[in-house]
Amino acid sequence: MQKSLLTLSFLIASSSLVWAQKQDIEKKFDGKEAISHFTYLASDELKGRDPARPEMKLAYTFIADQLKKSGAKPLPGADGYYQNVPFRLSTPPKSGTLKIGAADYTQGKNMLVLDGKSLSGNFEVVEVGFGMAEDFAGKDLKGKIAIANVGAPNRLTPSDLFSLGGEKTKRAKEAGAVALIERFNAPSVPWQLAANFLNRSQLTIDQGSASDLTYVWVEDQKNQLRGDALTTANLAITGKENRSVDGKNVVAWIEGTDPKLKNEYILLSAHYDHVGVGTPDAQGDSIYNGARDNAVGTVAVMNAAKYFAKNPPKRSILIALWTAEEKGLLGSAYFANNPLIPLNQIIYNLNIDNGGYNDTSRITVIGLGRTSADFLIEEAVSEFGVKAMADPSPEQGLYDRSDNVNFARKGIPAPTFSLGFTAFDDEINKYYHKAGDHVSSFDLNYAQTYWKSYILSAQKIANWDQKPVWKEGDKYESVSKQLYGK
Repeated sequence: MQKSLLTLSFLIASSSLVWAQKQDIEKKFDGKEAISHFTYLASDELKGRDPARPEMKLAYTFIADQLKKSGAKPLPGADGYYQNVPFRLSTPPKSGTLKIGAADYTQGKNMLVLDGKSLSGNFEVVEVGFGMAEDFAGKDLKGKIAIANVGAPNRLTPSDLFSLGGEKTKRAKEAGAVALIERFNAPSVPWQLAANFLNRSQLTIDQGSASDLTYVWVEDQKNQLRGDALTTANLAITGKENRSVDGKNVVAWIEGTDPKLKNEYILLSAHYDHVGVGTPDAQGDSIYNGARDNAVGTVAVMNAAKYFAKNPPKRSILIALWTAEEKGLLGSAYFANNPLIPLNQIIYNLNIDNGGYNDTSRITVIGLGRTSADFLIEEAVSEFGVKAMADPSPEQGLYDRSDNVNFARKGIPAPTFSLGFTAFDDEINKYYHKAGDHVSSFDLNYAQTYWKSYILSAQKIANWDQKPVWKEGDKYESVSKQLYGK
């Protein structure tokens, strides 16, 4: 009987604590202000938050001002509330042709010049496999063109192709090559889709002199561009233009209260950019406001910063609003490769990203079931009357299409907290990357539930007496053990 009474008392105390946490968030959450911030970030004034447009300054200045106002502190090593990200805007050439072996290529058709300077002439070609470090070893590339496959074995997602391409251009430049040609043979991405998307100005991370290396993709879906015939290439690229663009990740931190646990950080993140101005819709609207993707997520992280600055948990909180997610996860990749906090002190990333919603009774957690902290998210959202559900559309590859993957690859447990959806259906596609994605079409009661349940989820993880880990057998478990020294 005594044991039963003690157990009952413990359960009552635990339930009271959970209820008190929820009530505190409810009491201190300013819904009117949050909606005001949401409305501003998704307004026409910001022109769709394109990192290459001047209006982007309005967005990052507003976010930084709000973090400062909340009481979150600048990170050591940051430029105030910013991590400066060096971008390069590269336009397609006025003309581009390539003849290699028996094949002919033309810019925009079966050839894409992605970066670098104009270049013309006949050059010797050197095969470098997938362009990994070992593929370049011992090869004479001075004054020659390196030719490689896109991506790498088991790394063929769109973000992989871009990030690995940047690494390969550095290697090719260091080896003395004048250009890098990659054979586009990724089975998961149709060439025409890539050509439609990339035959326009592209934003990339500026890699200094390596960015001057001429970088080309050519269509090779049937894997025919290889063998002894690949000895020389005639290249003619003219009218290539590039310029620097200042990028800003907005970052801050809140110190934890526990003398030991405060040395561990929970990273709360969302991207604040969107796709800018595009083709007008039937109503003549050409501004892609991005309320769902991802102004609503940006407001969630801003409100988490505001709450935790006044109510710090045991662990420290790292706040990050990423730039240029829509350009290839660039802002988060830059931080992951140039961290302002040692990565082995960041023990969890609760990222937010969204395509839209079609079910307001749920929160969709991309990656649910992969970490030991998942049950805390499930508990938190249930307190607000909704249910946490796993990704219903794994065929979309959403885990690898958002900023969380840049931290997962480093070993950090990193799910993405998303609006509730049951499938990528017509309701999602009506707004996803469309001009109609306005706050006026958003269920604002659901938005507030979403924002508050995110705060409680983060609070539970930040106060948990255990360090979150990947579930046994997860593909990131091994690299995680290396990161944390387990």
